[in-house]
Amino acid sequence: MLSALLWHPAQAAEIAGVATVIDGDTLEVRGERIRLHGIDAPENAQSCEAGGKAWRCGQQASLALADRIGRLPVRCETFQRDRYGRVIAICRQGETNLNRWMVRNGWALAYRRYSTDYVAAENEARQTELGIWQGRFVPPWDWRRGKRLAEKSPENLDVMLPSGPDRDCSDFQTWAEAQKFFEATGPGDPHRLDRDGDGVACEGLR
Repeated sequence: MLSALLWHPAQAAEIAGVATVIDGDTLEVRGERIRLHGIDAPENAQSCEAGGKAWRCGQQASLALADRIGRLPVRCETFQRDRYGRVIAICRQGETNLNRWMVRNGWALAYRRYSTDYVAAENEARQTELGIWQGRFVPPWDWRRGKRLAEKSPENLDVMLPSGPDRDCSDFQTWAEAQKFFEATGPGDPHRLDRDGDGVACEGLR
């Protein structure tokens, strides 16, 4: 689901109950639509690629969340509403942070635009090639803007793959070149160019 650009503070509260999964990053609990904080999952209609074949990664992300939750109640700590009135929350079932669980199992990405809470979980999923990391995909925020795998230019296809050619800072002549590559190969930092996780690659070249 598309997160709004504007955020509105909301009084911290808890919503608890049986959840209905809307998609891989959205639940409905007690009639309240809840957007999982800090993550972005493939859209329900979105396809990814693995082994040269397309698969419904968005649908599978939703099913993975639904299977994980089952009919057991969840607790959602709410702290914001977006411009559309949706609650932004961290949801848990028992001791499990469901936001982190989705990212760690490769069914969602860390939504760095709003939070870096789940970057480490994303790196783990990428390294073990779980979920969407088993092949190529378009980040959901780009997919919503109309980008599709078929539209990726050949020189960019390999950077969507966990097994793509590795690079380090010595491969770049300038910081601008390194930063452009770093941003193009997101989500995550598969080439480990941003050692301190501040969003700036190869700082020694600046």
